[in-house]
Amino acid sequence: MNGEKNNHWFNGGVALALGLIISSLILGWSYKNSKKGDEAITVTGSAKKRITSDLVLWTAGVSSQAPQLADSYKQLSDNIPKIKQYLLSKGIPEDQMTVSSITTTTIKAKDSDGNETSEITGYTLSQRIEVRSTDVQKIAAISREATELINQGILIESSAPMYYYTKIGDLKIEMLGEAAKDAKERAERIAQSTGNSIGSVKSAKMGVLQITAADSTDVSDYGVFDTTTIEKDMTAVVNVSFAVN
Repeated sequence: MNGEKNNHWFNGGVALALGLIISSLILGWSYKNSKKGDEAITVTGSAKKRITSDLVLWTAGVSSQAPQLADSYKQLSDNIPKIKQYLLSKGIPEDQMTVSSITTTTIKAKDSDGNETSEITGYTLSQRIEVRSTDVQKIAAISREATELINQGILIESSAPMYYYTKIGDLKIEMLGEAAKDAKERAERIAQSTGNSIGSVKSAKMGVLQITAADSTDVSDYGVFDTTTIEKDMTAVVNVSFAVN
């Protein structure tokens, strides 16, 4: 009876030990595979492209000042047609010009302490002409030459032209694809250095688009949007996480 009892306990112990071993193997396999699936490589990919502005906005203005409002208005109304004629002579079509409304500023006398009084001493009127054109190089040149009007007695105020690239939306999609490809190549090199390979994309986030002057190193958390140069660099960035196999 004692032998049978001991044999019973022995068989039970063996079964329990085998069960613990098998359970440990199963848990170890599950842990190993779950950890493997949780591993990821996160990289930043980028793509840069040189673009040429295809739209320019340029504004030129004049102002006049006189003790009487009518006199100031007459000076201004004489100069605006001369500016338009000058631009037409340079080959700018009239439909590319927009004349703003007149802005009037009242000039008041000041007392001995420099404080403004209620006495009106004159009026300053100003008006601007905006040119919007796709002929970027031509307008850039004219904006530099517009001071020729000074010889005609017109004190023109020429603003710096603003240059834009109008196909950013279409190019952005293409460049994000190139940036994602760059990110994948970077992740593959990192994984290979540790004897692994990358799997599917776990997450992806687009960075801020930067449009800077050519060869500029300027960046901003909110993005740079340069309008001062004709030639620009457009940079797209993506952050991508890949599973590790």
